[in-house]
Amino acid sequence: MIPAARPTTPRDGGLPTGTGYAPCHHGELLQGVFLDDDGRRCAGLVTLPMAGPGSTAGFTRRPGTAPDALTVVPAGRTKAARAAALAVAECARRTGTPPCGGDVRLACDVPVGLGMGSSTSDVIATVRAVADSYGLRLPRDTTAGLAVRAELACDPLMLDGRPVLFAQREGRVLEVLGPALPPLVVVGCALGGGAPVDTLALPVRDVGDDDVRDFERLRTLLRRAVADGDVRRLGEVATASARRGQQVLRHPEFDALTGIARRAGAVGVQIAHSGAVAGVLFDPVAPGLRHRVRSCLRALDAHGIPATRTFTTFPTTKELPNGPAHRGVDRPAGPDTARRPARLPAL
Repeated sequence: MIPAARPTTPRDGGLPTGTGYAPCHHGELLQGVFLDDDGRRCAGLVTLPMAGPGSTAGFTRRPGTAPDALTVVPAGRTKAARAAALAVAECARRTGTPPCGGDVRLACDVPVGLGMGSSTSDVIATVRAVADSYGLRLPRDTTAGLAVRAELACDPLMLDGRPVLFAQREGRVLEVLGPALPPLVVVGCALGGGAPVDTLALPVRDVGDDDVRDFERLRTLLRRAVADGDVRRLGEVATASARRGQQVLRHPEFDALTGIARRAGAVGVQIAHSGAVAGVLFDPVAPGLRHRVRSCLRALDAHGIPATRTFTTFPTTKELPNGPAHRGVDRPAGPDTARRPARLPAL
């Protein structure tokens, strides 16, 4: 759910400040190469939504200044800066006004480098803030297109939370899998000590026809899981996708994580295919859920795998065995490729 925008207020006697917000996610349930409606291969993913952390942006236009006269605070958010310039050009075109510079201010509590969509969250919040400063609300496909242009690939955080197979390099939906994911309880953790993953340094694997067939099979299973509300089948798909991702990521704790999930009675595991965040997935109606979750947390601690956040994919007022982590997480103001890893509070 997108928080209500704060009232826009003039700064320095100028125009009102537009505001925008975007959530994050908790890595992927499925990622691979799929076929679109025309039979063309497309890289695609299905993210695991998570309420809570996100990016908030404010944008104040400076009419009469050059379009490239943009400042971003904190400094170094180069993707957000590109997004602001692209959004200004789009909004100026739509309103018939000259493009101009302006000031972007970002606040974000999304852990960086864990594969939770921190860059996309910044970018989409910025695009929404620029549009709000023009009195516009851009269509989702337009926002997705701007996000891809700003960072080459993006997560589907501009959508409404429905499970979709999303072509992250093209900014388009390949398939809406259904109205909502089956309900899950997720015990989040960070592999590799929470160190950021340099996705550009990862080896690139050739994808053959057999690989595409396997990805399409997982897509079909996930579609059925969503249609039937089948938590166990969803867990099987997420685990299979995570194992494929492990061929590139090579997290040393992965086997321990799957063993912990099995012994705790979880339905499976999921990982970020471009980061270190991972989750142990539980059926919320399974008997002894609280005991299972506590057992999982103890086992993670015993294996030196930091637990981060236990959350649900559905609204709940019940207290979970461990509260939210990621509070007060620093996001340094350095360049996008050189941020410090997030601090991971022990729970």
